Amino acid sequence: MDKKVDYKKDFKQLYTPKIHPEIVDVPKMPFFAVCGSGDPNGEEFAKATEALYSMSYAVKMSYKSEDIPTGYYDYTVFPLEGVWDLIDYSKPSTDKSNFKYTIMIRQPDFLTEKGFERFLEQTKRKKSNPYLDKVRFEYVEDGLNCQMMHIGSFDDEPGSFARMETYCTDQGYIRSGKIHREIYLSDPRKTEQSKLKTVLRFHVKPKI
Repeated sequence: MDKKVDYKKDFKQLYTPKIHPEIVDVPKMPFFAVCGSGDPNGEEFAKATEALYSMSYAVKMSYKSEDIPTGYYDYTVFPLEGVWDLIDYSKPSTDKSNFKYTIMIRQPDFLTEKGFERFLEQTKRKKSNPYLDKVRFEYVEDGLNCQMMHIGSFDDEPGSFARMETYCTDQGYIRSGKIHREIYLSDPRKTEQSKLKTVLRFHVKPKI
């Protein structure tokens, strides 16, 4: 088997950015994804996350099966990501019950639609999670974004977003939408809030 692919080393620009804002062009990548809404501290979000990880590890461990996917290579499972929006923009962004999200985990390039269907059925036989029925396989190309590494509590993210928007203004860009992406590099169940590492990202476009 070839050298193991580690996202923190092989895709360093996308997963371990600096603690200062920067502009990055995010290419098209394959994902498992689930859509939902409401407080991310609730059971629905936990079950959706569990479904994504169950599927992702089924792909990762498929090298032990009799039907190894064509082009399989060893790799580190990618981190959980979330694209966040609000259901009602008239409500404050601090109202977590008003959140709308798509959570996702990037997949290796060798995965195909046929492979997705195989791993979905395989995982359903082993797990009884109803959110497996909501998992979809899709390609996402985010394009031009501003990003930075946020260290600290999720509740402190507005300060980092403010820095990012100021940076964009100084560099001749503007934020092109209210949604944003977060990539979770730390497990909040095992990490102090002050040490949590989260990649923050939002779409930008050049000022006209």
